[in-house]
Amino acid sequence: MDVVSDAISTVRLGRPSSSRVRVSGSWCTRLAPYDGAGFHVVLEGGCWLLPDGGAPVSLGTGDAVLLPHGTGHVIADSPVDAVAVERAVPFERWLDGTVPRRPEAVSGEMAGEVAMVCGKYRLDRSRVHPLMAELPEVVHLPNRVGSHPELRSIIDLLGRELGGQQPGSCMAIPSLLDLFLIYVLRSWMAEGASGVWPGVLGDPVAAAALRALHSDPSAPWTNDRLATEAGVSRPTLARRFTALVGRPPMAYLTWWRLTLAATQLRDTADPLATIARRVGYGTPYALSHAFSREFGTSPGRYRAETAAGRTTAGRTTPRARGRHLAGGRPLSLPPREPLPLASAQAATEVPRRP
Repeated sequence: MDVVSDAISTVRLGRPSSSRVRVSGSWCTRLAPYDGAGFHVVLEGGCWLLPDGGAPVSLGTGDAVLLPHGTGHVIADSPVDAVAVERAVPFERWLDGTVPRRPEAVSGEMAGEVAMVCGKYRLDRSRVHPLMAELPEVVHLPNRVGSHPELRSIIDLLGRELGGQQPGSCMAIPSLLDLFLIYVLRSWMAEGASGVWPGVLGDPVAAAALRALHSDPSAPWTNDRLATEAGVSRPTLARRFTALVGRPPMAYLTWWRLTLAATQLRDTADPLATIARRVGYGTPYALSHAFSREFGTSPGRYRAETAAGRTTAGRTTPRARGRHLAGGRPLSLPPREPLPLASAQAATEVPRRP
């Protein structure tokens, strides 16, 4: 896989949810903070998004907005004041068709209708890839003529699928939502977004090395072999990779292998020996030792905790119109942050036995 695909797949839990909402008049509704990522697409009309602690964002027809860290926010017909924000109607009432006007709404001609797609992605934030971690609180992609045609196509298809009972829609909608997330990330990077990882993936040396590591993480990689794959000398690879990514190539590989192991412990019942072979460790003991050192818990305990978290989420998650609205509790294992450049040091990888 590639970096963006891997960054998404390791944190995604289950299937995304979405609802098509149509409202008119004067309205204001709140979406609480969420252990995942929220998004909105305006299909008709316009509205405002007011993120907690952030500046209001005006949304027009065709605009897409992603809240990758699950920031709580309000959406409303206008940039409302603090009093209106406090009185905002919980979003779940939209799904019940009970979206009242604000008390201060003026009688007479009301604002035009607004049609939106609102949804959520369930994410496991215990091991977020730095590409996902550095996304801003709000990723706003305005609908400009000629910009991001692939994203515009996904938005059009999504609006049509959610607009009626089409044959196969239960398969089509989750797939379109997956594509929507990918194209939002691509569009964000293409717009010259600030941050480390757009630059990393735009650098030919670092990008080639990452592509090789993510394509075959279980291979017996060495700095020399990776430098050959990237087409540069070993010192050049070490210098450029560490400066851009924040840790040396073999340290990144160690972290990524353990992240993959954690994902497989969470998502499969495979024995530790099988997972160890898949991620490049020769024995279950070698993987267990590295895993405990990185995440502060053993693989067995981690698997038990994630299974308990899924059970709790399945018991308490509310549902509306048959669609999933909320996720489970966040796990307690933070990812290791990239090392500061001044302290980045070469790291050795646990060897894989032949």
